[in-house]
Amino acid sequence: MTYDLLIKNGRVIDGSGRPAFHGDVAVAGGKIVELGRLTGSARQTIEADGRVVAPGFVDNHCHYDAQVVWDPLCTYSCHHGATTVIIGNCSLALAPVKPEAREKLAGMLSYVEAIPMDVLQAGVPWNWETFPQYMSAIGQRLGVNVGTLVGHSAVRLYAMGEDCSERAATDAELDVMRRLVRESLEAGALGLSITRNMNHFDIVGKRIPAACAPESELFALADVLREVGTGVIQCGGGTNPEMKDRLLSRISEACGRPIMYNTLLEQARQPGRWRTHLAHVEETARQGIRAIPLCNPGSIISRFTMKNCQVFRSMPTWLPILQGPDADKLRAYADPAIRAQLRAEVDAPLGPDSTFSQRWDLMTVEEPKLAKNRALAGKHIAEIAKAQGKHPVDAFLDLAVEEQLDTVFTLGEINMDTEAVAQILGSPYAVVGLSDGGAHVQFHSNVSNPTRLLSTRPRPSASTIAGSCSRGWPRISSSSIPTPSLRSRKTSCTISRPTAGGCASWPRGSITRW
Repeated sequence: MTYDLLIKNGRVIDGSGRPAFHGDVAVAGGKIVELGRLTGSARQTIEADGRVVAPGFVDNHCHYDAQVVWDPLCTYSCHHGATTVIIGNCSLALAPVKPEAREKLAGMLSYVEAIPMDVLQAGVPWNWETFPQYMSAIGQRLGVNVGTLVGHSAVRLYAMGEDCSERAATDAELDVMRRLVRESLEAGALGLSITRNMNHFDIVGKRIPAACAPESELFALADVLREVGTGVIQCGGGTNPEMKDRLLSRISEACGRPIMYNTLLEQARQPGRWRTHLAHVEETARQGIRAIPLCNPGSIISRFTMKNCQVFRSMPTWLPILQGPDADKLRAYADPAIRAQLRAEVDAPLGPDSTFSQRWDLMTVEEPKLAKNRALAGKHIAEIAKAQGKHPVDAFLDLAVEEQLDTVFTLGEINMDTEAVAQILGSPYAVVGLSDGGAHVQFHSNVSNPTRLLSTRPRPSASTIAGSCSRGWPRISSSSIPTPSLRSRKTSCTISRPTAGGCASWPRGSITRW
């Protein structure tokens, strides 16, 4: 047969985790149709010359729900080998939506995912109401494959209106939600996203609807997936309820569908907890329960100013100040009475939903604004406070107020222990992901996960995903995507066999250790 594209003499990684092999890859009609030593003619032939030819990576946790409307490539995931992105995570989506609720729904995505509201107002055309209409709208021009989850918060807002964060749903409202989920699945949604993250608020400071839903509602919506016989469930903030009483395992067992949740990680807020969590995950897998955490392969260092900061949003006095105008922030942070409340909340015992570790030695002044403060660059708040004889909150806020909130700080609390990260990545029971593509870009970005994994050769002592580059490629390729048993029947295949899907290629020496 005549192929549209023939890639010759590549080092083929098929995404299954099996070793690489040397061969050719043929594409016709937008699908990979043959692998091996091929002799057919092609409209275009590429000589791979030993380069790796692999399935395009699946960026399995993104928030391009709005961006995909004006950026069909979903930049910058595609720059790191991702040919498929999954959106609608953490219960957040832009459909279904009634016309009068558009601003409220956009406000959830804006504050939780740090996407400026003016960008959403300028870029989202809102030429849809239902989920099928949204899928049709974004499907008009796509540069990458996009999989969509229907978001519980959007569904709850549609069914309950302004009461969506205030109370339990009535039976009639729950019926509407179940109908919306079913309609979405039948239109091609990959599944349902929910959340148990109690620190996710909308732009006016209200907890997002899905976080306010009782557990019974989660089971009722998950049961729609059982009835339809397809789909996966994604849960934001799933670690705490899973560790507390196996909530996600129970949901998966009840509906018979896999559930993937955030996050298996090492963090300063709960030192050593990753070991307990990893043991729990492995025991759950041995029991045949499909409750699988995502894990991020890199350290997460947030860069922020006090004009826009999410570090302290779990604290009741801080939250409304953080969401207010800059002039109000300056007045509040300088007020002695309010300052005392802010100190007290930071010093309170940490809980499971705390968003700051109290590790002021991990918060650094990166860019002072005033010339007189340039000597503070590179110093952490703990040492500055000690030198000034102040409480860390006072040293931190005094500097921020003096510099009109323009001081740039960094905070590295997550995955800073590389040995711990190596052990997490070495587990066969976790799925690499959670780039949050499209979100938090003013603070940090993890869309480079695929190239980060491929460019870092682990130390021999680490129990990690690969002991050498030759074994690492197949393992990385397979661990960055859900295995076939986790995928919905509506998900396009990501294994390089005769099937639909994208592929990526790199020269063997083009990705180097860093």
